[in-house]
Amino acid sequence: MSVTTSPGALSEPHVRRRPHQRRARLLVVFALLAGAIAYLLVEGLGSSLDYFDTVSQALAHRTTIGTTVFRLEGLVVPGSVRRTARGADFEVSGGGREVAVHNVGSPPQLFQPDIPVVVVGHFASKSSDLFVSDQIMVKHSPTYIAEHPTRVRAPDGTVH
Repeated sequence: MSVTTSPGALSEPHVRRRPHQRRARLLVVFALLAGAIAYLLVEGLGSSLDYFDTVSQALAHRTTIGTTVFRLEGLVVPGSVRRTARGADFEVSGGGREVAVHNVGSPPQLFQPDIPVVVVGHFASKSSDLFVSDQIMVKHSPTYIAEHPTRVRAPDGTVH
């Protein structure tokens, strides 16, 4: 007498997962997906914001900020601009306080005293009032130009 078996009869029987095991795996997968989406949103939105600190905010948090790179907004103090071989040295004010800025690089054509600027850089040290910058941004909205027509000059020297 011979016993014949089908090819599938020798393999292990199919193990059924319990419903709570499947549910737990789905929860883990959804939690990982939600975490990944939240991370991407925070990183994407955080890096796309045009955020800056005013002079008074930056000085108030100077020890916390340290020498990390950030954007500093202020008004260029009249009489403080000194062109250098590598850029410009000037002061910006805001909230009744002033910060000396040492900029390395070519200032934009609209850069001049008594206009608002945003400079990108860092404090020289945690206790320093010197801000070292490698970029100056000058933006003027139509409202600003209308309110201060003598402050904004075109590259050719004409006043807007």
